Amino acid sequence: MYDVVIVGSGPAGLSASIYAKRAGLKAVTLEKNPISGGQVLNTYEVDNYPGLPGINGFDMGMKFREHADQLGCEFKEAALLGIEKGITDSNCLDEGRELQAASAQNGGMKGYTLITDQGEIRTRAVIAAMGASHAKLNVPGEEELSGMGVSYCATCDGAFFKDKVTAVVGGGDVAVEDAIFLARGCRKVYLIHRRNELRAAAVLQKEVMALPNVEILWNTVVDRIEGEDQVEGISIKNVTSGECAKLPVDGVFVAVGIIPASETFAGVAECNEKGYLIAGEDCATGTPGIFAAGDVREKKLRQIVTAVADGANAVTSVLEYLAGM
Repeated sequence: MYDVVIVGSGPAGLSASIYAKRAGLKAVTLEKNPISGGQVLNTYEVDNYPGLPGINGFDMGMKFREHADQLGCEFKEAALLGIEKGITDSNCLDEGRELQAASAQNGGMKGYTLITDQGEIRTRAVIAAMGASHAKLNVPGEEELSGMGVSYCATCDGAFFKDKVTAVVGGGDVAVEDAIFLARGCRKVYLIHRRNELRAAAVLQKEVMALPNVEILWNTVVDRIEGEDQVEGISIKNVTSGECAKLPVDGVFVAVGIIPASETFAGVAECNEKGYLIAGEDCATGTPGIFAAGDVREKKLRQIVTAVADGANAVTSVLEYLAGM
């Protein structure tokens, strides 16, 4: 029986692990991959995390994990398959029986049984920190050049393309915001959208269309990203005319959507229409004992620094929750 199980070992999960250990909680962090760090591992260079300018993503992930290991945080390599409310095993530990008895007095069952590919785990609280993944174009060259000119975060990597030519792929709020952001430092920005009108808010559309160094390519898709060790250009196609062309660019920013890894919490905690777990700055969801931290949480800014902050806030909320059980 754990006080809290942390699902995910990216920046949010590792931060929560550290704070939970320091708070004296009996905690375990589940990670489905053999290496901790989450998406940060695929980031070539991180230049906006305070105190660690220019560190590469893999080294940052390792530093986070080393900190947790030095404190003696517990980790378990396991994939979460599902969550059941209450302590479902009739042969559960004495702690579980005590929790059931206390829950009955408070008007309902508390605690959760986590179903994993390595067996069941029982806990009083859960911190969901599974993160999210960027939707891909799934075109040749995208995977090979990821981190070498292909990026999914303009605010993270835009500074590396000062006075260069970049392309943003997408037509929603994020894509247009990225184009506006990049236009402040790039010599030229192409905004590539597969339709003949943007989906972004009207105020953003007005702003991007007024920028002299932004060119919108309508009804256009990217067929290929080209380059050897660095992005050198893209192959594009007009979906209306069928015309193909090659466009020299130094960087490609893909902004065609984010996919939160929240599927295992469906039916346990409420998600918004995009699949993000609904939780405030205290990381508490509407379901008692379930907390959300990092990119899986509904929030405006998804960055390493905000994920780390969520991990700390989630543990603080867990402590308050456990005190009231």
